[in-house]
Amino acid sequence: MNNCYILGLDVGSVNVTATIAKIDNDNFSVCGIGKAKTSGLKKGVVTNIEKAAISIRKAVAEAKKSAGTRPDKTVVSISGAYAKSVSSQGIVSIPNDEITINEIKRAMQMAKDNARLEKEQIILHVLPYEFKVDGQEFIEDPIGMSGSRLEVCVHVVTAEENSVRNLLKATQMAGLKIDSMVLSGYASAISTLNKDEKELGVALIDIGGATSDLIVHLGNSIRYNGVVPFGSANITMDLSHALSTPLKDAEDLKLEYTKLLHSGVKELNLPTIGESSKTHPASLDIVTNVIYARIEEILLLLVNDLEKSGYLKNGKLGAGVVLTGGMAKLDDIRNLTSLVFDNMPVRVAKPRMVAGLYEISDDPENACSLGLCLYGAGEFTAYEIDSNGELKYKDAEISTLSKQSVEINDTENRVEKEVHDIDKNFPIDISKISKNKDEISIITKFKNWITQLF
Repeated sequence: MNNCYILGLDVGSVNVTATIAKIDNDNFSVCGIGKAKTSGLKKGVVTNIEKAAISIRKAVAEAKKSAGTRPDKTVVSISGAYAKSVSSQGIVSIPNDEITINEIKRAMQMAKDNARLEKEQIILHVLPYEFKVDGQEFIEDPIGMSGSRLEVCVHVVTAEENSVRNLLKATQMAGLKIDSMVLSGYASAISTLNKDEKELGVALIDIGGATSDLIVHLGNSIRYNGVVPFGSANITMDLSHALSTPLKDAEDLKLEYTKLLHSGVKELNLPTIGESSKTHPASLDIVTNVIYARIEEILLLLVNDLEKSGYLKNGKLGAGVVLTGGMAKLDDIRNLTSLVFDNMPVRVAKPRMVAGLYEISDDPENACSLGLCLYGAGEFTAYEIDSNGELKYKDAEISTLSKQSVEINDTENRVEKEVHDIDKNFPIDISKISKNKDEISIITKFKNWITQLF
């Protein structure tokens, strides 16, 4: 890929982050970033298309100004609030006794067609996590192998069609043409997880403004995705209610909490809600209780989700939990998470270091937008059917003969698709398909622990 500029657009419920990266002879560098406060979205879902478009336009304009160029390709995130998932399976014969990219594509397409999904869902990703050749299991990559039968097990990620269309309309109004759509948790995983964590099994938690995305990566691919409809914005609301202070001041208090904790301050003077000229005293202990009570609730909901998925048992998460997103910056969240997850190993992750504007890697908030750029640059699973219904694969792992073969096959499929394509105006061609909380409490234990530290 020579001299291509990729825009990663993370449309969050609190902030829209636009990151522009340059790909030149396989060298990756970030050259622009822009942020804007989000309007027209709630809990990851578009509620006002025009307001959402304005927020997107502002963030992208700032990124373009920073980069000094326009992007050639745009990859946008889809909130976990939209997404559902299901496992599926495909089996095909191998006519020439050697597996080529065509056999892999046919098997994955079969698995996609076999997926049983709810109505009004569209496919975002078809991600293979296990291949079998003539019944032999644990095949990492079947390309070039001999056999007569290929089987693939896939994780299919889908989203609500109308919600996706509303997001696409907002991006179109902002003057963008979307090339790919990526689950936000998947993008964050690309920029934060290392090879060992993926192989051992890991739960990535991206705690955003209004939602917290959960991804389980085990072996070759994502195996589970979920979402909790709470995030750091709920902490701001809780602080505002508990302290009778305006939302803006509650947000500032949340962002400055770590500094206040280390400064030794015990009491604060806060503006009074509805009376901007008046202030009132508030104990820092109340702030601590409110913040960690909400974090505990979010983490317990995530634990419950993981227990239902079945991946919390039997040592499937050998690498433990990785935290990223804006709330991952909160003081001692690693220790609290370890307590909630029964002393599992926990790592707080920033995005990987990159060339260019390396400062982007200092902030966990940028994990998703950087991951989108990396996805656009070719950082994805070895094989994948993407949001356009096209097979993506790592060029280095495919022979020239296989590449020529799949290009011929893709041409035939595109001709057939154009004949049967009904909705010509939909910018991304994605196939439409049918488709307790635990009552334990550890906040007192944690408060005592943190009191001993400070």
